[in-house]
Amino acid sequence: MAEELFDIYDEHLNPLGTATRAETHAKGYWHRTFHCWLTRREGNRRFVRFQLRQASKDTNPGCYDITAAGHLAAGETIREAMRELEEELGVSAQFEQLISLGQVREDARGEVNGKPFIDREVSDVFALVCEVPLTKLRLQPEEVAGVYEADLDELIAMFEGSLSEVSALGVELVDQTDQLTSVSRFVQANQFVPREYSFYVNVLRALHGCT
Repeated sequence: MAEELFDIYDEHLNPLGTATRAETHAKGYWHRTFHCWLTRREGNRRFVRFQLRQASKDTNPGCYDITAAGHLAAGETIREAMRELEEELGVSAQFEQLISLGQVREDARGEVNGKPFIDREVSDVFALVCEVPLTKLRLQPEEVAGVYEADLDELIAMFEGSLSEVSALGVELVDQTDQLTSVSRFVQANQFVPREYSFYVNVLRALHGCT
């Protein structure tokens, strides 16, 4: 299978051409990604969902992360990139249903299986109000190991340091199949993709305004 191609940019977002996924992460080219957080309200409480990245991912394997996210393929628009919702979670939505939460830049470095990576992303961030039950999601086995839901205010408190962990209900894939099992987990801030905790606090606070 041909490796993914990304449009790549310099630090001022001037186009530089295209590069493979491996080359982009090896050389630290800037590239664009799509982020979408799924949220819902139940009475006076707001909930947010997040995923567990598969252990085979080339960056941040086995970490909790944004509900659905992905790189823009070469020539792809943000509108087209919302395919990630359907591919990773089996959630169908129209672009007009997404709530824009702005744009962020991330410059992350790490190592996976002894191989260093530089991940420089410009991400368009969205929210989607979603009432689809966790058990009705269709997770993409190559990308997502599980999806969980927790109280929004408790997650904010965890990233701000006033809670050490948060209880989350979720579903996980069974042995790389498409079958789901319901689980309960206690999650901690250091189990999420390494970012400044303010990144999470800011986007989670923004979810309070979603209707």
